[in-house]
Amino acid sequence: MPRTGRRTRARLALSALGTVAALTAGVVTPASAATAAEPRPRAERYVALGDSFTSGPAIPRQVDSRCGRSSANYPSLVRNELAYSGFTDVSCGGATTDHMWKRQGATGNAPQLDALGEDTTLVTVGIGGNDIGFPEVIGRCINPVGPVPRDNPCQRYFTRNGTDELDQRINETAPKVAALLKAVHERARHARVAVVGYPAILGDDIEGCRKSMLVADGDVPYLRGVIRRLNAMLRVQATARGDLYVNTNATTFGHDACQPFEKRYVEGLFTRPWVRPAIAFHPNAAGERAMADAVAYTLVLGPRR
Repeated sequence: MPRTGRRTRARLALSALGTVAALTAGVVTPASAATAAEPRPRAERYVALGDSFTSGPAIPRQVDSRCGRSSANYPSLVRNELAYSGFTDVSCGGATTDHMWKRQGATGNAPQLDALGEDTTLVTVGIGGNDIGFPEVIGRCINPVGPVPRDNPCQRYFTRNGTDELDQRINETAPKVAALLKAVHERARHARVAVVGYPAILGDDIEGCRKSMLVADGDVPYLRGVIRRLNAMLRVQATARGDLYVNTNATTFGHDACQPFEKRYVEGLFTRPWVRPAIAFHPNAAGERAMADAVAYTLVLGPRR
């Protein structure tokens, strides 16, 4: 792959995480959830909040090109599967917890919490990755120019001061998530709330990660640990309030971006948009279906153990 091509793909991935204003346009849901679900009463309304892992950038059909929001993202699939008559999806690429209260300048998306109301009976929340700096992590940890190292330059960078900076960011994001969940309950007093974790992005196939993501060998387990700790924080914040936590790792495990192209639910750096439209380092359509599977399973049958 020419070096300029690698740089271009890296820029596109960072753009998708930071803003999707310029974007243009598997898994079967569990039979137990589908058969258990009955049509919801007309008064019930589902509202989805979140970032690009929720919105589904580039996945057909795009219904909001500024936010990279797809009609085949997991909120839309959950709405269809569980037959909610009322549905509002305000997820938007590049969103942080701040954008739950504030307008998102890059896209013009209104504060996501504004979508909630007394008639809201289900809220899903998928947020936190941009708070800890997903775009910066990608920029630092992939190696689009030159050979991919065998050691762990990314880990050394983020621990250069003797502490793990990404762990600190996760800890600093925890009270923001707690405040968000409190605000959700204040605005939607009758709603069930489910915090949706991030899917399996990196697996344990070191050579696969080198080829697909251009991540150094020693950084693969480090970054996998960062996602695991981010999800653990989201689980703690959800359960502390008595809310549901959705473990999307369970339905995407073994289909991470380091797997062969045909098996991936999350894309690597080298996407094939003519075969499977999706953005680098994000879930593709099968990944969104797998995440919908996890949400529906949790809502109907309870959290996976």
